[in-house]
Amino acid sequence: MQALTVGDAARDAKRTEDKHAATTNRARDSMTDKKHDADVAFIEALAKLLRDNELTELQVKREYGEDDSLNVRVSRMTQAAPVAAPAPVAMTAVAPASPAAAASTAPEDPADHPGVVASPMVGTVYMQAEPGAPSFISVGQSINEGDTLLIVEAMKTMNHIPAPRSGTIKRILVEDGAPVEYGAPLLILE
Repeated sequence: MQALTVGDAARDAKRTEDKHAATTNRARDSMTDKKHDADVAFIEALAKLLRDNELTELQVKREYGEDDSLNVRVSRMTQAAPVAAPAPVAMTAVAPASPAAAASTAPEDPADHPGVVASPMVGTVYMQAEPGAPSFISVGQSINEGDTLLIVEAMKTMNHIPAPRSGTIKRILVEDGAPVEYGAPLLILE
């Protein structure tokens, strides 16, 4: 019978530990490879879905566990159709008679008008209280401060937009049911 020294026992324990670690690593690598292969197949399926349905972008988050997920965004570049440059047109410049005439012929930006009433929020504009009802305002109508001009629906809430001052409606710049951004000109009130 052979006697084992402390060094021999330590080497045997280390070999056993190394064999166990190698087996564990192979099992983990095998699972990782399977997961990796499944992820690649999933991404390829998303790309095919994108192509087959003529989509430009698709984003999906796949949850594996509490701290393990795959977040995939697949997009494709679309080439813009080449646009032919317009043929040059010969124009003769006519100088306006006065600077005032030049200002009146230039298109006016409604947002710069001093009488503009801007949208206080992002939403959808409604010109009347309910479908079929008369509009709150019309061009040429006199308005008192605080009168409802229109409604902006935001997050399922109907927000009545009051007149900031008394005056006459000169222009209505939005249509019923149109989406508006914050600060977008709604109408001109003078």
